[in-house]
Amino acid sequence: QVQLVESGGGMVQAGGSLRLSCAASGRSFSLYVMGWFRQAPGTEREFVASIGRSGGDQLYLDSVKGRFTISRDNTKNTVDLQMNNLKPEDAAVYFCAARTQATVSSLIYDYNYWGQGTQVAVSS
Repeated sequence: QVQLVESGGGMVQAGGSLRLSCAASGRSFSLYVMGWFRQAPGTEREFVASIGRSGGDQLYLDSVKGRFTISRDNTKNTVDLQMNNLKPEDAAVYFCAARTQATVSSLIYDYNYWGQGTQVAVSS
């Protein structure tokens, strides 16, 4: 089992940047595929990015490609989401998630463990 804690959220102006971090505790972090999801008020939770166990495989939501970068450090048990050129539509609660299977995925139900989320606000 793994416990996930997100940090790094906040308020930023449109065009600005934020870096979210997710710290994992528990065993064998490197065996988990990791993902970031987000949920804005009144909407369903949606996929943002996923990264494979070694970091080589990555998958992104089309609307964040070229602006967001997911990365992980298996020595520190962390997964980060660098968000650049933020837009008002990126505002949401961002969640970190862990998947026990080996392949990256954009599907919510493929992930077994979830953090509590961190709020990102973007002013226009």
